[in-house]
Amino acid sequence: MNRIVLITGTTSGIGQSAAIVFARNGYDIIITGRRMERLTKLQNELTSQYKARVLSLCFDVRNLKEVEENLGNLPGNWKNVDVLVNNAGLAVGLNHIHEGVIDDWERMIDTNIKGLLYVTRVISPGMTERGHGHIINIGSIAGKEAYENGNVYCGTKHAVDALSKSMRIDLLKHNIKVTNIAPGMVETEFSLVRFKGDSEKAEGPYRGLKPLTGDDIADVIYYCASLPEHVNINDIVVMPTAQASATYYFRS
Repeated sequence: MNRIVLITGTTSGIGQSAAIVFARNGYDIIITGRRMERLTKLQNELTSQYKARVLSLCFDVRNLKEVEENLGNLPGNWKNVDVLVNNAGLAVGLNHIHEGVIDDWERMIDTNIKGLLYVTRVISPGMTERGHGHIINIGSIAGKEAYENGNVYCGTKHAVDALSKSMRIDLLKHNIKVTNIAPGMVETEFSLVRFKGDSEKAEGPYRGLKPLTGDDIADVIYYCASLPEHVNINDIVVMPTAQASATYYFRS
């Protein structure tokens, strides 16, 4: 029986790339996201190119009822999730704290923290019952440092960092691995969402340097998931060569 991976936020970027890497390596895959047409396209790609078994679920991780309805009632063997990749997340807006947009704050908190918690709460009990599992949380360099205008986004990713450490302690006796992956600059839809669809502004952070790609982080995710049973990567920071920290980078 193939191992099963559940990946949230697979309609673009890191999540989409991760689904492809796991499919290529023989996993059965549960893909989730809010855009049905993209989920369907990805499912077709995974089944036709990699002959993967795929379960596609369209829901919003911010909605507890939808999370429980979709992930709390997985059919058959699909409920035996071996690897959970909490990837769904976003940054919205880039304001000083006194000029912050409350709706932006709510979206980031609800997705990056509460969504991760909702999904983990539904999936982790099965892992504890089976005495096996791996939870991989996609954090950020913003969870290691703070920077101007990052305020709430940095706060949510610091929460992911702390939650990963706490989960590791809570689940230790159940033989469940927990990994926090903190990427630096990754060129996906991340910047487009942060700048609310302004493509010109969204390109700005990547000018003059070569950022990471979704594929780069997907390879790291799979590496962490493919290690021997007795080996766990607790925490890993992944940066483009041109980036030294959240605020130091070299543009040619």
